[in-house]
Amino acid sequence: FIKEMGSGELNSFLWTIKRDPPSYFYGTIHVPYTRVWDYIPDNSKQAFQESNIVYFELDLTDPYTISALTSCQLLPQGENLQDVLPRDIYRRLKRHLEYVKLMMPSWMTPDQRGKGLYADYLFNAIAGNWERKRPVWVMLMVNSLTEADIKTRGVPVLDLYLAQEAERMRKRTGAVEKVEEQCHPLNGLNFSQVIFALNQTLLQQESLRAGSVQVPYTTEDLIRHYNCGDLNSVIFKHDTSQVPNFKNVTLPPSEQVTAQEIDSYFRQELIYKRNERMGKRVKALLEEHPDKSFFFAFGAGQ
Repeated sequence: FIKEMGSGELNSFLWTIKRDPPSYFYGTIHVPYTRVWDYIPDNSKQAFQESNIVYFELDLTDPYTISALTSCQLLPQGENLQDVLPRDIYRRLKRHLEYVKLMMPSWMTPDQRGKGLYADYLFNAIAGNWERKRPVWVMLMVNSLTEADIKTRGVPVLDLYLAQEAERMRKRTGAVEKVEEQCHPLNGLNFSQVIFALNQTLLQQESLRAGSVQVPYTTEDLIRHYNCGDLNSVIFKHDTSQVPNFKNVTLPPSEQVTAQEIDSYFRQELIYKRNERMGKRVKALLEEHPDKSFFFAFGAGQ
């Protein structure tokens, strides 16, 4: 592997696999591509254009992928959130979502309205089926229902944009993961851990609403570090799996143990095990097609 530098010796997120023809690893980020595209060095864009086959973690342009992701997030048939959540948490969750729905029109940008995105449509697209979702996915959904995140809706995130571009350029595409492999680890947290995580997420959102705290890590920080080529930043450890970090909250000792357990579980399941699995599949692909130039686009946090 050779780590490529961007123009002006800025770090870039491109690695070259030395072979003939060369293959590439590129670290993507889950934010609207328009926020980062102009900062992506030309050598990365050129590598993408020159490669024959582009591989992603998941195939986000495949309708099956999207429907499998959706069904993996649902509670078993006949169950609703109201049946599984403690009454108090359910009540707070419902109240928070009512607040979000009320605020949504004022959060949207004129640009989004111009594109014909309606607040009700957007709310339903993100949270429409919330009562049927497993608590862990509701927790992630609540985490992404913030003003800053809503403002970015409607523009493809970088990894999806690259997938659309690869299709448009008629490149062969593929994915190194199955939906279940990304989804099941999240469903594997035990009930008390999930309730803890959902409670912490609601507490944070309630404090934000009350104006008593600032968002700890914002998408803006993430974009700035990415555009500066700052691979080592602590912030990437946070974005890796789109999973919130519960460790930096001020907690009593017993709850700190739970936070640590969740963090270790995610690190193990969503980083280490995935890296190993993805690494094996990449190696097999390269060995199987020695004459092809691959471009692997995976999350930079991996």
